[in-house]
Amino acid sequence: MANKSSASSGGALPFFIGFIAMLFVGWWVFPQALFSAMEQPIRFSHKVHAEDQGMACEDCHFFNEDGSYNGIPATAKCAECHSDVLGEDPDEKKFVEEYVSKEKEVPWVAYQDQPDNVFFSHAAHQKQECTSCHPDMAGNDTPPTVFVNKLTGYTQLDHKMLNDTGTMKMYRCERCHALNGQSNACYVCHR
Repeated sequence: MANKSSASSGGALPFFIGFIAMLFVGWWVFPQALFSAMEQPIRFSHKVHAEDQGMACEDCHFFNEDGSYNGIPATAKCAECHSDVLGEDPDEKKFVEEYVSKEKEVPWVAYQDQPDNVFFSHAAHQKQECTSCHPDMAGNDTPPTVFVNKLTGYTQLDHKMLNDTGTMKMYRCERCHALNGQSNACYVCHR
């Protein structure tokens, strides 16, 4: 009888080791394999512009005359202030020399891409605070790391920076629509 009992049960230790191994694979190995980290081509300080220079977010991120949203400003907009190097920052010098003087656009990495089947109108949401969907970037001196999903190509910010306030996920949109009496019908956001 004792022999049958020991042969049929492996005990708690193998289960515990397997459980820990699966947690490690699920929380560390798989995300490392699924996402690649990308940095912006130039260090851009929102802090210098917002806090030190007193600029508002809308000075660079605004609605165009046709109602579309200008998420990342064009180099020409930046050149209004940065036609020459203003300070000692080597990234500003690089920006002026490599992009402004050559009238070339910076290949910025988008922080948040929506899937192709999602329609999102910034104009319909302009009464909301931007930080209810996006991270508050005003105090950031260095752009956060962007993670690109190797399977889908979509981007997201570092979860440590987000604190569940800056990534646009469907459940967040649905919750906000429900709280504000807006329709959650599929066709409202999916085209």
